[in-house]
Amino acid sequence: MGSWSYLINESRPITALIPVFVGLCLLILNKRVKNEDKLGAHVAVLLTLLIIIGLLKPLIGSFERDHYQAIFRITLMEVTSILALFSFIKSFIETRKNRKTKKNKSS
Repeated sequence: MGSWSYLINESRPITALIPVFVGLCLLILNKRVKNEDKLGAHVAVLLTLLIIIGLLKPLIGSFERDHYQAIFRITLMEVTSILALFSFIKSFIETRKNRKTKKNKSS
């Protein structure tokens, strides 16, 4: 989505690539998240939250300009980021429950 924004904009602002770079970082962090690495998971959540917040201003600007393609694109990025954030939080909760269960069984 971010690369789409960069490619369709004639001025080609480098800031349009921020979501692309964050997405690549999240892709790299994915293995750490799946291995229940706390630091990697927390960094992934922080990056996702920053993207959600960072996309608000472009979304508001798109509504002000009545730029429907940008509204669609940014809303799609917001929705997928929010879903990812919920997924991370759900994973945290499940991991904590599993650790408590394992700890109680070993006691």
